[in-house]
Amino acid sequence: MINPRLYDVIRSPVITEKATYASEENKVVFNVAKDASKADVKAAVEALFQVKVKAVNTLVRKGKMKRFRGFVGRQSDVKKAIVTLAEGHSIDVTTGL
Repeated sequence: MINPRLYDVIRSPVITEKATYASEENKVVFNVAKDASKADVKAAVEALFQVKVKAVNTLVRKGKMKRFRGFVGRQSDVKKAIVTLAEGHSIDVTTGL
């Protein structure tokens, strides 16, 4: 039985050029919950995708000030996790859970 909280830890995969280059090094990038720790991210990825995680690195990208049609707005802060998978394991982020 998978804990429903694990679905709240991982918000979405990050599909960017930089994340695609990281996938060549057996790394996957996810947007995660702000309060998620490295241990939470590791447990969620291992349980949801049935893979072995070697390491987890996290970062918080601070929200930027943006202007749209003359109005100033602020983007939200985003926490990302760069998950390094063990040899022989992989995740295809283009498919759903």
